[in-house]
Amino acid sequence: MLKRTLTILLAIACLPTHAQRSTYNFNSNWKVFVGDDSTAKETAFNDASWKTVTLPRAWNEDDAFKKDIRDLTTGIAWYRKHFRLPATAKGKKVFVEFEGIRQAGDFYLNGKYIGLHENGVTAFGFDLSGLVNYDGENVLAVRIDNSWDYHERATKTKYQWEDKNFNANYGGICKNVFLHITNRVYQTLPLYTTLGTTGVYVYADQFNIKGRTATIHAEAEVKNEDNTPQAIQFEVTINNLQGKPVKTFAGDKTTLAPGEVKIVKAASMVNNLNFWSWGYGYLYTVQTTVKVNGKPVDMVSTRTGFRKTEFKNGMIYLNDRVMMVHGYAQRTSNEWPAIGMSVPAWLSDYSNHLMVESNGNLVRWMHITPWKQDIESCDRVGLLQSMPAGDAEKDVTGVRWEQRKAAMRDAIIYNRNNPSIIFYESGNESISEEHMQEMKAIRDQYDPHGGRAIGSREMLDSKVAEYGGEMLYTNKSAHIPMWAMEYSRDEGARKFWDDYTPPYHKDGDGPLHNGQNAAVYNRNMESHAIENVKRWYEFWNERPGTGKRVSAGGVNIVFSETNTHHRGAENYRRSGEVDAMRIKKQNFYAHQVMWDGWVNPEKYRVHIIGHWNYATGVKKDIYVISSAAKVELRVNNKSLGYGQKSDGFLFTFKDVTWQPGTITAIGFDEKGKQLCTTQINTVGEPVALRLTNVARPTSFIANGHDLSLVEVEVIDAKGNRCPTALNMINFTLDGPAEWRGGMAQGPGNYILAKSLPVENGVNRVLVRSTTTTGKITIKAAADGLQPAVITLTSTPFIEKDGLSTMLPSASLPSRLERGPTPLTPSYTITRTPVAITKATAGAHSDSAFASYDDNELSDWVNDGNLGTAWIEYELEREATISEVTFKLNNFRSRAYPLIISVDGKEIFSGTTKPTLGYYTIFCKAQKGRKVKIQLATVTKDEGGNAMVEVSGKKLDDGVVRDDSKAKGTLSIIEAEIYEDR
Repeated sequence: MLKRTLTILLAIACLPTHAQRSTYNFNSNWKVFVGDDSTAKETAFNDASWKTVTLPRAWNEDDAFKKDIRDLTTGIAWYRKHFRLPATAKGKKVFVEFEGIRQAGDFYLNGKYIGLHENGVTAFGFDLSGLVNYDGENVLAVRIDNSWDYHERATKTKYQWEDKNFNANYGGICKNVFLHITNRVYQTLPLYTTLGTTGVYVYADQFNIKGRTATIHAEAEVKNEDNTPQAIQFEVTINNLQGKPVKTFAGDKTTLAPGEVKIVKAASMVNNLNFWSWGYGYLYTVQTTVKVNGKPVDMVSTRTGFRKTEFKNGMIYLNDRVMMVHGYAQRTSNEWPAIGMSVPAWLSDYSNHLMVESNGNLVRWMHITPWKQDIESCDRVGLLQSMPAGDAEKDVTGVRWEQRKAAMRDAIIYNRNNPSIIFYESGNESISEEHMQEMKAIRDQYDPHGGRAIGSREMLDSKVAEYGGEMLYTNKSAHIPMWAMEYSRDEGARKFWDDYTPPYHKDGDGPLHNGQNAAVYNRNMESHAIENVKRWYEFWNERPGTGKRVSAGGVNIVFSETNTHHRGAENYRRSGEVDAMRIKKQNFYAHQVMWDGWVNPEKYRVHIIGHWNYATGVKKDIYVISSAAKVELRVNNKSLGYGQKSDGFLFTFKDVTWQPGTITAIGFDEKGKQLCTTQINTVGEPVALRLTNVARPTSFIANGHDLSLVEVEVIDAKGNRCPTALNMINFTLDGPAEWRGGMAQGPGNYILAKSLPVENGVNRVLVRSTTTTGKITIKAAADGLQPAVITLTSTPFIEKDGLSTMLPSASLPSRLERGPTPLTPSYTITRTPVAITKATAGAHSDSAFASYDDNELSDWVNDGNLGTAWIEYELEREATISEVTFKLNNFRSRAYPLIISVDGKEIFSGTTKPTLGYYTIFCKAQKGRKVKIQLATVTKDEGGNAMVEVSGKKLDDGVVRDDSKAKGTLSIIEAEIYEDR
């Protein structure tokens, strides 16, 4: 016994007396070769002729936006890296962590095979300890196959998300890589597939939002790879955004046998917390420390935030405040021209913060899990996320379902500490209840306390899903939140202002797509913005406060132009609120106006769509978007009166004659108090170019990966951008940088070209640093215009032996502009529903309840005869009825002539209109308890609004049964009765 005790004491004495975990940036000095050479795995292989790159780097990046997604280059590429470990690493554990690759990779260390990763989405890693050379050079070699038709080797099954519609194929090591060196008693990494480990889990509960307190929990999976038992203590320190400790507390004490793994825990109430919120990316660093003999042997820093969520009453609650979802369904690639997805972290923040600047509050990443850099970026900028795992469009079974479950498990484990994730998405279409339960069980096993709802698109009648919602129409619920998951697919290029501005692209002009009319995919900016106002208003009209059943909002597809599935004239998708270079379009400002609030607009805004540089004689409608009640338009200070209001936020001024000068829009409340104003001036003739380096929070680093984004404008003599300029710009680049260029309409979309046009007076280009520091000069010239020049300076990147302590996202600030979650209510009650207790009908009375059961997949329908086309509702109490809201079958395409009566007294006679779901009838107020709805005459088919996809697929238009040709049919999916206030 004494001998064993001495052995343990000696083992403890040999352990380091301080935490020596080191995490290195492992991105620098990789070699890449496109092609296949089986000898490239060997340590002695000569790779001197291979191209040197800094990761992340897709080997086919030149294709991004130049080629259609279906034509992106695929094949085999090899990556190799030479590195040496620091002397302090000897005897320690060494792990490599890949945030992801595309598609599948075989990995070799010093000529020995170490593993395979195949799914092309999730993070993974390898334990290098047994093969690494601690005293000399190491070579890590990776063979990557990004074939569209790659099949999982063990099962011979293709992954469902290898899809040429949405998953742009940027091949190779397109995400960050890290190297970790730990002691032999350590907290594991959250890399389940290849390492079988789950890492650290931090969460909060017992919130008091007003009192700014919560209980913070930290759990860590700890492994002992020493050859003797180790008695450990677990300790947690929470540091605020300024790096100052706000709380330190102790947790479990336990003993780990050799090879044993245990989860240790600690928890404490913490005061004076700043809760993470929309537009308020307040983050804490939680340090979890494992001690042996009172001395730290391993410390992990977890960057996270604390927020309270609830999903109930058809609504989403963040920090006790109701939030209506408004944001974007964004392709997970989130790509840039000639770069793909592999941008530096600051540029991820720039792009994602633009969503917040447009007053979006949520991004729904589509089909596959985003890379960690985008997830962490959303934490910093305060943008909520919906995180998928991996899928295409349908539920699947067998091996493909198991692949989806594995991707969800890995994604949850890897990302469960990121506060911006509030939804886990199990499918881009509905999945079976059995499959939904399986996904929920994964969430409950690995993230039971994270405050995240799990669901799927659709799932309208699920008893398991915690949220749902369709794509292109309005859903409502009194139970789980329902929000539209991609509600506007229209496309329009930034180059086209309207019908009156050069290059005079008339709205809707463009080729057929797959033989179908594609007018809505060839819009100009004006009509595109107007359409998005109309779409949003249908959701906002059913917002929280408008009844027991409400819409939880919706996200527009997409935010930035994307090199994925498209329907318009170009070879990329142009649905964005910003273009591929993140230059704002008119949609951006439309959303900024409508979305500046949690439910109702809380800051009044006004935006005039377009410019004020037309040709003499132009007379056109002017459109203004505002959250004010009334808008006045003035031309050179002469009032044109108030605009005609429609769709909640749109004000139209008919036949305005252009004249040079100033056009001004002023927003007022109902009583005439001025709330907001904006104006546009006529800009002078183009005289010069201007170059501007888009502001960034970090210096331009000479690491061979960093990018600077440079804007070029055509300006007049006063320095104003010329909004109709289309000049060709010729660039030159001198200094240690690589030209990646910009994008515009034209041959190959001008990808990588050093001559490209401005569109509407502006464009942007990217330049990439090399590994040499110095001054970089960019010059821009155009015929007839004064040229411009800008000088950038790249700063050193510190790297030794292939390792750097300069992590990719280091020093990036949190964005806090919106401030903490307000403690005030986010909405007011605008109308009061009166519950329906029972119903009788002219036919099929036994199913009459389906018309008010809060299930949009069920309906009541009569037998097709006009005489039986009526239903009568009995209310819970007598009330003065003033509004009736319906979801009627064939809601997109059909108009219903209705008569509504209360206790036998007619209060409405008229015809509904096609909508994206719900239609409200305003009635003559009448007191009573029974409300009868009847079809007055045969219904009218409004087939022009049926919305057929260019693929030929008819969009959802109600319940599965199609009764669009049955003229005497009354079919009600949901009916709601409201009393007069």
